Amino acid sequence: MRASDDPNAPTTPPVPDKATGILLKTKPKTAKPGLYRVLLLNDDFTPMEFVVHILEKFFNKTRAEATEIMLHVHRRGVGLCGVYTYEVAETKVNQVMDFARANEQPLQCTMERE
Repeated sequence: MRASDDPNAPTTPPVPDKATGILLKTKPKTAKPGLYRVLLLNDDFTPMEFVVHILEKFFNKTRAEATEIMLHVHRRGVGLCGVYTYEVAETKVNQVMDFARANEQPLQCTMERE
């Protein structure tokens, strides 16, 4: 099946080529989705082991990677968990916040455009 046979395919009007007079179809331009950084914020109450668990559970980090990120958050106040498209980043932030609240922890997770 050719793309021109697809009734759901977007139609673009032909554009005449000035040099040859031949009608050409324009290619639709697609943009790459914007990326967002998911960040954990330090607080004085959330146990370090809980933060490591969050990083392993929701961000698929190894124990060593999770510990390194947790220590970075502890020392610098904020740490990068990963970079994702908007929908994935938003989902990760919501999962972390819901899990922290369910476990009565004040951990904060945010996202920002990269």
